[in-house]
Amino acid sequence: MSNRAVLEVIALDAEDAVAAQAGGADRLELVTDMAADGLTPSCATFAKIRAAVDIPLRVMLRVADGFAAGDIDVLVRKARELRAEGAEEFVLGFLDAQGHADLVAVERLVAELDGCRWTFHRAIDRATDRDALRKQLADLPGLDTYLTAGSARGVDDGIPVLLVEAARNGEPGYEPQILVGGGLRLEHLPELLAAGIDAVHIGGAARPKGWDAPVDEAAVREWRARLDGQGGAPG
Repeated sequence: MSNRAVLEVIALDAEDAVAAQAGGADRLELVTDMAADGLTPSCATFAKIRAAVDIPLRVMLRVADGFAAGDIDVLVRKARELRAEGAEEFVLGFLDAQGHADLVAVERLVAELDGCRWTFHRAIDRATDRDALRKQLADLPGLDTYLTAGSARGVDDGIPVLLVEAARNGEPGYEPQILVGGGLRLEHLPELLAAGIDAVHIGGAARPKGWDAPVDEAAVREWRARLDGQGGAPG
């Protein structure tokens, strides 16, 4: 299974998590409040989801809409509480007012995570200089993934950047896995997979009836089939 592409699905609760796993998700991103583009869920929600599924969970560390860290003490406290509840993987990413990585906030949180694996999320798509950001973060422990659309406007606009970054795999700052998400559609997959990109992230695409509806197992299963080469050409 080592060549299986990673399918990560956003889950808001245990119902979402069960449907996503049944549909073939490899990992879940746990968030709350999608009106704010995803904030840190409660420890109780994490515990319910952890009890419901047995696939990896990455928990969002974010307390306000946007890409500023906000109250770092609150973030550290939430990270500590989630760690105590059993969380082992996280999602975070903050920019300063100039659009550079907020190293003070990121490094403080990473120190609290104490070696846990984590994703730097789509803050990279708002960064002033993506390459500089990657190199700034290159030596931080636990960073193994960048969630990115290649552009703040989404995958449609970001594919050229994603292809260039995929081709730089293994260079300093480019070792973490590229996890593509943000306006991703099934029709994007052939080009991304052909470039060696082997991880995708879906939220709304797993909910054909909208964010007020739960994750749809059949929708996740279609993504799994396409990633596994079983779905034929996109329509």
